[in-house]
Amino acid sequence: MTTKKEVTRERLLRTRPTFSQSLMVSVGISKLGHTDLVFIDLGVKINGAYYRDVLLSKQLLPVMREVSGESFVFQQDNAPAHWACDTVQLLEQRRRSFHRIFSQ
Repeated sequence: MTTKKEVTRERLLRTRPTFSQSLMVSVGISKLGHTDLVFIDLGVKINGAYYRDVLLSKQLLPVMREVSGESFVFQQDNAPAHWACDTVQLLEQRRRSFHRIFSQ
């Protein structure tokens, strides 16, 4: 049996003393195209206002319209920011065919 001390340093798996900070990214994808990756600044909490005012209004919806016109299905998961009342209202105003579907 080989012990750790007997293995050369180059062959050992290198680890970090601490984990790196997390990275959040958002993107819109369809068979017609995709948005650019949207990198969320470190420390930003994705609440309804940020999701609605920054990610949807300024990033995702304009590019999705550019890529596919008005013929796209907008699907999101059940994250609280996605279903905040103001977010749903925005999507109902901007997407005539927006339907709220809940999954368990």
